[in-house]
Amino acid sequence: MKIRAYLGATVATLAMATSAYAATEIQWWHAFTGRLGELLDAQVAEFNASQEDYQVVASHKGNYSETLNAGIAAFRAGEQPHIMMVFEVGTATMMAAEGAIMPVYQVMADTGVEFDPDAYLGAVKGYYTNTDGEMLSLPFNSSTPVLYVNRDLFEQAGLDPDMDLSTWQEVSEALDGLKAGGVTCPLTTAWQSWVHLENLSTWHNVPFATQENGFAGMDAELVFNGPVQVQHIQAMGDWAKDGKFVYAGRRNEGGANFRAGECALFTESSAGYAGVKAEAEFDFEIRQLPYWEGVEGAPQNTIIGGASLWVMAGHEPEEYKGVAEFLAFLSTSDIQAKWHQDTGYLPITTAAAEQTKSEGFYEANPGTEIAGMQMTMNPPTANSKGLRLGSFDQIRTIIDEELEAVWAGDKDAQAALDSAVVRGNELLRRFEAANR
Repeated sequence: MKIRAYLGATVATLAMATSAYAATEIQWWHAFTGRLGELLDAQVAEFNASQEDYQVVASHKGNYSETLNAGIAAFRAGEQPHIMMVFEVGTATMMAAEGAIMPVYQVMADTGVEFDPDAYLGAVKGYYTNTDGEMLSLPFNSSTPVLYVNRDLFEQAGLDPDMDLSTWQEVSEALDGLKAGGVTCPLTTAWQSWVHLENLSTWHNVPFATQENGFAGMDAELVFNGPVQVQHIQAMGDWAKDGKFVYAGRRNEGGANFRAGECALFTESSAGYAGVKAEAEFDFEIRQLPYWEGVEGAPQNTIIGGASLWVMAGHEPEEYKGVAEFLAFLSTSDIQAKWHQDTGYLPITTAAAEQTKSEGFYEANPGTEIAGMQMTMNPPTANSKGLRLGSFDQIRTIIDEELEAVWAGDKDAQAALDSAVVRGNELLRRFEAANR
């Protein structure tokens, strides 16, 4: 009996000691797989190894839309993570979710963790701040679209791979030459709405929606059926008809075609750099996103895609201290510079951008500086600082449907964009009514 009692007391003591020194667990839900998932896991491992108080557990929850939906469902069930990755078009939805989130500025203030919002790049920070300039979520993976070029296919088609591709007029001429030279996929794209309507609009300084693209109020209305947008989508529809533009899918399905060496030109996120660099067995380069010559004010500036990290409400103070420490870790210059260099995502801080330049990365990897140059080419205007529209994930689905009708030759650009605007505005009015 004495031995049994002694063993019982020993086990209890060990259990208490283990509990006392157990690291506080921080759950982070994200949408990354492949190379980006590996790099994210490396960041988590480095943070966990750097201290003993907190243990971040990263969990993949599907693509961006699926991760957002999983987070909403989890909050309703009282099982929400501490941190959730939400793509940029979910910003308005998260802002409207009162009681479900803890703004980053508040988390940092409450925990006393050092935090300087002015350290973040203005073009990135502005997307995730409120009207008082307070940061609601932490920028994490911010990118902007660029043009990828398969130089080998240009040479095979008898074209100069150094030819100017700054304008869509010049791209059109290149597509003619590539098609004539036997290239079966002259042009493909990823994220067609983001690249060819959202960024097209900001790049040409024309409105995508009223009310400063939604930043100035929830009563915004979509207006992306203007002359510049119609011109561009009709040109792409004509290219699709002639076999010069090959549509692969709504997300990044075209990336596999480009990385396999099948396509000569590819409009995609700057963050596609990680995959292209890892997989491409051909000579490639990154160019500036083309613009339509003759449009006044173009090129203006592109806007970010990607995602930010939202802190969810309903957790203990000690857990929020761990969240704050982890967000501060992710913002450090060394972590951000490496993330930028490995992935093609923008550095979220000025210090990380300057460190990358001083390390000679841009000089050794030509083209990787273009994303940042596009974002900061001109001070943002009311038309070019970004989009903040409710239900925008669903609106993108509508846009995808209408664009697909153009690519298939079932609609002209004007009819398709007019329809997308009408259908999208119906969703905006429902979102506005639900969040008054």
